[in-house]
Amino acid sequence: MSSLHLYDTLTRTTAPFKSIKDGEASIYLCGATVQAPPHIGHVRSGVNFDILRRWLTKSGYNVTFIRNVTDIDDKILHKAVHEEMPWWAVAMKYERAFADAYDALNVMPPTYEPRATGHVTQMIELMQKLIERGAAYAPGNGDVYLEVRKLTSYLTLSRQKLDDLQPAADADETYKKDPRDFALWKAAKPGDPSWPTPWGAGRPGWHLECSAMAHTYLGEAFDIHGGGLDLVFPHHENEIAQSEAAGYPFAKLWMHNAWVTASGEKMSKSLGNSLQVAELLKSVRGIELRWYLGGAHYRSMLEFSMGALEESATAFRRIESFLQRSVEILGVQPTPVVNATFSDAMNDDLAVPTALAGIS
Repeated sequence: MSSLHLYDTLTRTTAPFKSIKDGEASIYLCGATVQAPPHIGHVRSGVNFDILRRWLTKSGYNVTFIRNVTDIDDKILHKAVHEEMPWWAVAMKYERAFADAYDALNVMPPTYEPRATGHVTQMIELMQKLIERGAAYAPGNGDVYLEVRKLTSYLTLSRQKLDDLQPAADADETYKKDPRDFALWKAAKPGDPSWPTPWGAGRPGWHLECSAMAHTYLGEAFDIHGGGLDLVFPHHENEIAQSEAAGYPFAKLWMHNAWVTASGEKMSKSLGNSLQVAELLKSVRGIELRWYLGGAHYRSMLEFSMGALEESATAFRRIESFLQRSVEILGVQPTPVVNATFSDAMNDDLAVPTALAGIS
């Protein structure tokens, strides 16, 4: 395989990657909601898309890579009450924790890392456009909703049927035309942070944030939108809905990494089975944790165990030791060479396990 082929969640097919602009690749990765320390499920996404970015660069593309920070959210507000801190201090605290984790795993800094709270103006502009085009409505209580029955292509990413959906749980149904309409903007509540809009003070809905920031930094159309598999619905589905309803082509290709699991269940804070990156780095080095997380195919579930992590770290140290001894004996630094077997594997939807098999 001579050219890069990638799997598209939207079409459920693997096809040659062709960027919108020759020689340039644009990527938007959904980053963290900064309300708790990062666990390895979070940083797997960072590692997987860092590998994609590096391989695109190696393949000759000039890559623009956006990874956002969701720094206003219900979970952040709840955490602020629990920790008795201002909401913005909670967001900043955990944003730094994520930055430290990415650095420890040698994940390259994004080209831009926009915060949601810094782009409210762009969100208001997007809502205004959606209302003018008849796709969204403001019922008068300060909320703004997207009217999903106006969207002919809604649910093409997750391949669901509208009538089978449960009501969107992001706001009170009282003011909705349809229970499945989702909130673009949430009316202000006493004591919560808010921003003024023509429809009343409030704060942004989660989905609106990413569409506005992607458009701001990458334009109306860009090459790849990435994130964890759990974001396919509702987050990415709703991003597509509101962006296309505004007249933007949005992402050309959708890529999703699978979960890290523990005892067969998705690793998450809510299930109490998550392992924080900071704790694991007491047992292995950052580069060894990266080798473990990046060594599985990005679309395969990764069942975590300390035994598997330690075995992976040992394998990495074996390769590292071999290279060090070679330098000592030969007296020359190794020259990076990408052979055809490695390239073919990486071009086959980033088949990292196959690529690594040739060197380990």
